[in-house]
Amino acid sequence: MWKVHIYPQIEDKGVDRMKRFIAKFGIITFERLTLKKRIILIFAASTIIPFLCTALVSNHAITLILSKNLNSGVQSNLHQVQLSLETTISNLNHVSQQLAYPGSVGMMLEQYLSATQQYQKAVLIEDIQTELNLITFTNPSTNLVMYYFKNEESYSYMFQNNAIREDFSLSKLPMLASYYGITYYGPHISNSLYNNEFVLSALRRVNVPGREGIYVYIESGFKLTQSILESDRIGKNSFHLILDNDGRIAYSEAGSIFPQNGYFSPDGKPSDQAVDRDSGLMNGYYWFKGTSNQGWSVVSLIPKEDYNQEKNRWIMQMIYLFAIFTSIGLLLAWLLWKMVYKPLNQFNMEMKKVISTRIQSPEARTTIPEFNYLLKQFHNMKNQIANLFHEVEQKEKRRADLEVEKLLYQINPHFLMNTLDTAHWLAVMNGQKEIDRLVLSLNKLLHYNLGKLGQKSTIREEIDSLRQYLILQQIRYDFAFDVRIEVEDDVLDAAVPRFILQPLVENSLYHGLDDEGYIQVDVKQKDHIEITIQDNGAGITQEKIEELMSEQKNPQEKVGMGIGMSYVKRMLESYYEGHAKLDIVSEISKGTTIRLTLPFREASQNDERVGRG
Repeated sequence: MWKVHIYPQIEDKGVDRMKRFIAKFGIITFERLTLKKRIILIFAASTIIPFLCTALVSNHAITLILSKNLNSGVQSNLHQVQLSLETTISNLNHVSQQLAYPGSVGMMLEQYLSATQQYQKAVLIEDIQTELNLITFTNPSTNLVMYYFKNEESYSYMFQNNAIREDFSLSKLPMLASYYGITYYGPHISNSLYNNEFVLSALRRVNVPGREGIYVYIESGFKLTQSILESDRIGKNSFHLILDNDGRIAYSEAGSIFPQNGYFSPDGKPSDQAVDRDSGLMNGYYWFKGTSNQGWSVVSLIPKEDYNQEKNRWIMQMIYLFAIFTSIGLLLAWLLWKMVYKPLNQFNMEMKKVISTRIQSPEARTTIPEFNYLLKQFHNMKNQIANLFHEVEQKEKRRADLEVEKLLYQINPHFLMNTLDTAHWLAVMNGQKEIDRLVLSLNKLLHYNLGKLGQKSTIREEIDSLRQYLILQQIRYDFAFDVRIEVEDDVLDAAVPRFILQPLVENSLYHGLDDEGYIQVDVKQKDHIEITIQDNGAGITQEKIEELMSEQKNPQEKVGMGIGMSYVKRMLESYYEGHAKLDIVSEISKGTTIRLTLPFREASQNDERVGRG
């Protein structure tokens, strides 16, 4: 017979590994789900997945739209603020040019500083003051104008059009930009004593010939820019920053997060993170920046919550719609399950009728054609089961007849043992000790051997049976051979199969044992039971050993009671499920050693009683 071995592909190992992983971590596969759960899962998936895809696409679209609209609005307002500041700075530059040298007022200042007569100085003072008043009148946004004189250790000022605060100091002002001999300062409280509003200021070198440290200081109103900043607010918590050329904060409406004189960065230190970018997210605020041609920048800060307010409102609407769609999907799944449940319940009732042996019942029907087809097939199956039941009943009747016949066949062996028992007592009464010994051993051996093959026994019973067998053999062959049996007490009650010792000893007797021969039987307990049967007979060849171990033997070659080595081998494999071991070692003219290695099993009382039965 040809045997075809099919080896699994390599990919099967991965599948097995995945199954073990699923079994270990309790992951529920689709095959384990009930029909009800599958219906709910499929309806939920068919409802939720399209909705989620639509929501994701809508989310992306609305994010782009909101971001684009918001960014364009903020950038537009920033551009207006930028233009307003540039206009103010340009006005400061224009006014300062008139006050610097060689401007008209600057030339008067040079004459005043060069005059030596008091009368001439008084006239020049009046002319300069008149010009300053005219300039401030023609430039309404100009608040404070004065000449600033800076020495190495002190400073002074002249020709101011308003009273000056006592704490006036240029070092305290936030510088916005500096180039071409003029320095612009960002929004700050006016240095005029009677003005508490924010202003922009400029400090310009006068450049009077032969004189150093003379500057003109001018302040311009910040109201127009402030009104534009107010109109730029998105939400109640938006803020603005004005940065100088180096990214330092010259003006801040969010001083706790972005303090003045710090740098526009997450940690307030110089950083390139926001230098080359127009927008971003920093410290929980979205920021947008507009940069002027002079290098200073205006930054609009919008809290993340306000920025995402419209988007969050849309997300809440999607959540409500998701709940509605999910509820509708689950409701439809429940209705479908109710539609399928009734036919399934009829299937259940039909099965219960089969279980309760009510096989011959009328065929059930439903309103669904597919289920009607299944019910028809189930009805046909019930009829087949009924036929099988009838066949089983007939076979049971035949088996009962065979049991009676078997009991009849058991009468003869029992009659034989009873007859042997009668012969035993007759030998005792007539003083025939040898016949008595023979009959008694034969009767005991037959009683043991007539037990059910494969039935459990013990080492003790096997040894007793072996002794009876040896007595019969010594009387039968009429020669004296030495049989030594040594058994440890701890293994006497160990459970073993029937007839594992007699065939092995029979093998030693059969293969060349003479009058001076001996058989040594040792039964010891280690971590297992070790049974050794050794003789000093003629020995057997390896071919003969393989023949003895073979399960395919000629019946004419079997010895003793017809139970050979192949029986022992099969019994060990069946009883111990491959955990027992049988070894035969033999040398010609020196003898044979048979070794059994058996797992230790303690016999229960029921096993002993059955074994002795």
